[in-house]
Amino acid sequence: IAEVVAQYPKNYIGLGTLPMQDVGLAIKELERIKAECKFPGIQIGSNINNKNLGDEDLFPIFEACERLDMAILVHPWEMMGQQYMGKYWLPWLVGMPAETSRAIASLIFSGVMEKLPKLRFCFAHAGGSFIPTIGRIEHGFNCRPDLVAIDNPVNPRNYLGKFWVDSA
Repeated sequence: IAEVVAQYPKNYIGLGTLPMQDVGLAIKELERIKAECKFPGIQIGSNINNKNLGDEDLFPIFEACERLDMAILVHPWEMMGQQYMGKYWLPWLVGMPAETSRAIASLIFSGVMEKLPKLRFCFAHAGGSFIPTIGRIEHGFNCRPDLVAIDNPVNPRNYLGKFWVDSA
Protein backbone atom coordinates (compact mmCIF):
# COMPACT_ATOMS: atom_id res chain seq x y z
CA ILE A 1 0.00 0.00 0.00
CA ALA A 2 2.81 2.40 0.87
CA GLU A 3 4.42 1.80 -2.53
CA VAL A 4 1.18 2.53 -4.38
CA VAL A 5 0.60 5.70 -2.33
CA ALA A 6 4.19 6.83 -2.96
CA GLN A 7 3.79 6.20 -6.69
CA TYR A 8 0.35 7.85 -6.97
CA PRO A 9 0.04 10.32 -4.06
CA LYS A 10 -2.69 12.34 -5.78
CA ASN A 11 -4.85 9.25 -6.19
CA TYR A 12 -4.44 7.25 -2.99
CA ILE A 13 -4.24 7.64 0.76
CA GLY A 14 -3.04 4.65 2.74
CA LEU A 15 -4.22 3.41 6.10
CA GLY A 16 -2.30 1.02 8.30
CA THR A 17 -3.40 -1.92 10.39
CA LEU A 18 -2.35 -2.78 13.92
CA PRO A 19 -2.04 -5.91 16.04
CA MET A 20 -4.77 -4.55 18.34
CA GLN A 21 -4.72 -7.62 20.60
CA ASP A 22 -1.27 -6.54 21.87
CA VAL A 23 -1.26 -2.92 23.02
CA GLY A 24 2.51 -2.54 23.14
CA LEU A 25 3.02 -3.92 19.65
CA ALA A 26 0.07 -1.92 18.34
CA ILE A 27 1.56 1.36 19.55
CA LYS A 28 4.98 0.43 18.17
CA GLU A 29 3.42 -0.37 14.78
CA LEU A 30 1.37 2.84 14.88
CA GLU A 31 4.54 4.87 15.35
CA ARG A 32 6.22 2.98 12.47
CA ILE A 33 3.23 3.54 10.18
CA LYS A 34 3.36 7.27 10.92
CA ALA A 35 7.15 7.61 10.56
CA GLU A 36 7.94 5.25 7.70
CA CYS A 37 4.74 4.98 5.67
CA LYS A 38 3.55 8.55 6.31
CA PHE A 39 -0.02 7.27 6.54
CA PRO A 40 -2.54 9.64 8.16
CA GLY A 41 -4.38 6.87 9.98
CA ILE A 42 -5.35 3.28 10.52
CA GLN A 43 -8.31 0.99 9.94
CA ILE A 44 -9.53 -1.23 12.75
CA GLY A 45 -12.43 -3.58 13.30
CA SER A 46 -15.52 -2.73 15.33
CA ASN A 47 -14.34 -5.02 18.11
CA ILE A 48 -11.08 -6.71 19.02
CA ASN A 49 -11.65 -10.44 19.54
CA ASN A 50 -15.19 -9.54 20.71
CA LYS A 51 -13.84 -6.89 23.10
CA ASN A 52 -15.69 -3.58 22.73
CA LEU A 53 -13.60 -0.65 21.52
CA GLY A 54 -14.38 1.21 24.73
CA ASP A 55 -12.56 -1.43 26.78
CA GLU A 56 -10.00 0.25 29.00
CA ASP A 57 -7.25 -2.10 27.77
CA LEU A 58 -7.45 -0.45 24.33
CA PHE A 59 -7.34 3.15 25.60
CA PRO A 60 -3.53 3.51 25.30
CA ILE A 61 -3.79 2.75 21.57
CA PHE A 62 -6.38 5.49 21.09
CA GLU A 63 -4.30 7.84 23.23
CA ALA A 64 -1.31 7.18 20.95
CA CYS A 65 -3.47 7.80 17.86
CA GLU A 66 -4.48 11.20 19.22
CA ARG A 67 -0.89 12.05 20.19
CA LEU A 68 0.34 11.12 16.70
CA ASP A 69 -2.63 12.80 14.97
CA MET A 70 -3.64 9.52 13.36
CA ALA A 71 -7.26 9.12 12.24
CA ILE A 72 -9.14 5.85 12.75
CA LEU A 73 -11.50 4.23 10.26
CA VAL A 74 -13.69 1.64 11.99
CA HIS A 75 -15.15 -1.13 9.84
CA PRO A 76 -17.59 -3.75 11.21
CA TRP A 77 -15.97 -7.06 11.98
CA GLU A 78 -16.99 -10.35 13.60
CA MET A 79 -20.63 -9.33 13.76
CA MET A 80 -22.36 -10.13 17.03
CA GLY A 81 -24.99 -12.83 16.66
CA GLN A 82 -23.55 -13.95 13.33
CA GLN A 83 -23.89 -17.62 14.29
CA TYR A 84 -27.68 -17.14 14.51
CA MET A 85 -28.06 -15.35 11.17
CA GLY A 86 -26.90 -17.92 8.64
CA LYS A 87 -29.57 -17.35 6.02
CA TYR A 88 -30.44 -14.41 3.84
CA TRP A 89 -27.05 -12.70 4.16
CA LEU A 90 -28.27 -11.35 7.52
CA PRO A 91 -24.79 -10.89 9.02
CA TRP A 92 -24.11 -8.24 6.38
CA LEU A 93 -27.60 -6.77 6.21
CA VAL A 94 -28.35 -6.67 9.95
CA GLY A 95 -25.14 -7.57 11.80
CA MET A 96 -22.83 -4.98 10.23
CA PRO A 97 -25.07 -1.99 10.99
CA ALA A 98 -25.55 -3.22 14.56
CA GLU A 99 -21.84 -3.89 14.99
CA THR A 100 -20.95 -0.36 13.89
CA SER A 101 -23.52 1.07 16.31
CA ARG A 102 -21.98 -1.08 19.05
CA ALA A 103 -18.56 0.41 18.32
CA ILE A 104 -19.75 4.02 18.33
CA ALA A 105 -21.84 3.62 21.48
CA SER A 106 -18.98 1.85 23.25
CA LEU A 107 -16.53 4.65 22.41
CA ILE A 108 -19.00 7.28 23.61
CA PHE A 109 -20.29 5.57 26.76
CA SER A 110 -16.79 4.51 27.87
CA GLY A 111 -15.60 8.11 27.65
CA VAL A 112 -12.96 7.54 24.94
CA MET A 113 -14.41 10.29 22.75
CA GLU A 114 -14.73 12.62 25.75
CA LYS A 115 -11.21 12.03 27.05
CA LEU A 116 -9.61 12.26 23.60
CA PRO A 117 -11.50 15.09 21.85
CA LYS A 118 -8.90 15.54 19.10
CA LEU A 119 -9.03 11.88 18.08
CA ARG A 120 -10.71 11.53 14.68
CA PHE A 121 -13.00 8.58 14.02
CA CYS A 122 -14.76 7.64 10.80
CA PHE A 123 -17.25 4.77 10.81
CA ALA A 124 -17.89 2.70 7.69
CA HIS A 125 -21.27 2.08 6.08
CA ALA A 126 -22.78 5.45 7.06
CA GLY A 127 -22.32 4.78 10.76
CA GLY A 128 -24.41 1.63 10.67
CA SER A 129 -27.55 1.77 12.78
CA PHE A 130 -26.18 4.39 15.20
CA ILE A 131 -27.50 7.47 13.40
CA PRO A 132 -31.04 6.13 12.86
CA THR A 133 -31.24 4.94 16.48
CA ILE A 134 -29.73 7.97 18.24
CA GLY A 135 -33.16 8.78 19.68
CA ARG A 136 -33.36 5.37 21.33
CA ILE A 137 -29.75 5.59 22.50
CA GLU A 138 -30.37 9.04 24.00
CA HIS A 139 -33.58 7.81 25.63
CA GLY A 140 -31.65 5.01 27.32
CA PHE A 141 -29.05 7.52 28.48
CA ASN A 142 -31.76 9.77 29.97
CA CYS A 143 -33.93 7.02 31.47
CA ARG A 144 -31.24 4.72 32.83
CA PRO A 145 -28.18 6.85 33.61
CA ASP A 146 -27.39 4.31 36.34
CA LEU A 147 -26.65 1.80 33.57
CA VAL A 148 -25.65 3.97 30.61
CA ALA A 149 -23.93 7.09 31.95
CA ILE A 150 -21.64 5.38 34.43
CA ASP A 151 -18.37 6.22 32.64
CA ASN A 152 -19.38 9.33 30.69
CA PRO A 153 -22.06 11.79 31.85
CA VAL A 154 -22.31 13.50 28.43
CA ASN A 155 -25.44 12.95 26.34
CA PRO A 156 -24.55 10.73 23.33
CA ARG A 157 -26.41 13.12 21.01
CA ASN A 158 -23.70 15.71 21.78
CA TYR A 159 -21.22 13.59 19.82
CA LEU A 160 -23.08 13.92 16.54
CA GLY A 161 -20.80 16.03 14.37
CA LYS A 162 -17.70 15.00 16.35
CA PHE A 163 -17.03 11.92 14.24
CA TRP A 164 -17.40 11.08 10.57
CA VAL A 165 -19.24 8.41 8.65
CA ASP A 166 -18.63 7.38 5.07
CA SER A 167 -21.28 7.90 2.41
CA ALA A 168 -21.92 4.15 1.95
